[in-house]
Amino acid sequence: MSDQPKNLTGLEALKHLKEGNERFASNVRSLDVLLSQSQRGELAKGQNPSAIVLGCSDSRVPAEMVFDQGFGSLFVIRVAGNVVAPSQIGSIEYAATRYNTRLVIVMGHTHCGAVNATIEELRNKKSSPSSNLMSIVQRIAPAIATLMDTPLKDDPDALMRHAVRANIRAATSHVRHGSAILEHLIANEDLLVVSAEYSLETGKVDFFDLDLNLVEATANVERLL
Repeated sequence: MSDQPKNLTGLEALKHLKEGNERFASNVRSLDVLLSQSQRGELAKGQNPSAIVLGCSDSRVPAEMVFDQGFGSLFVIRVAGNVVAPSQIGSIEYAATRYNTRLVIVMGHTHCGAVNATIEELRNKKSSPSSNLMSIVQRIAPAIATLMDTPLKDDPDALMRHAVRANIRAATSHVRHGSAILEHLIANEDLLVVSAEYSLETGKVDFFDLDLNLVEATANVERLL
């Protein structure tokens, strides 16, 4: 958007997205977002996204709409189950280094089909005939396998809730520790990586597991969130 601050810090960008999600969940759209399409020609010259979002491919979770953002605001990477593979890490590295974007949101969502498919595979021990689909399941499985050995296995709804969170946390950890480039940015250049879960029912995004580098930024978290 034309009046959107450039080169936001991670915390500033996080506050910006939280405000956008509050609008979305309240069925309100920003006028600037609605008008952002008019900037299509200008954006052809370059981009300056305020945040990177690694999210699920689910058709009900379009990041730009969920955060009430317009053209050029977000660098979005979508893959079933919001799993993290080398191509996703490389995409994050690209945006963080090329555009100086200082916020990464790793966002899953309630009732995730990829997580449910992984639960079914772990429960039934019957693999999908698709090796490509299994590559997704195999990336999710380690995060939730231990849940299958707890009383949660007998409560499908609770199991799904915990499994979704476990998968998000695992993906966030992979982003934080799966790349020397990103580890350097997190440690030295204020890159903020945050876990998030979108509720299909309410439209709200719950941000959690903030890993702040700057001690002085910690005092701002409660105010910003």
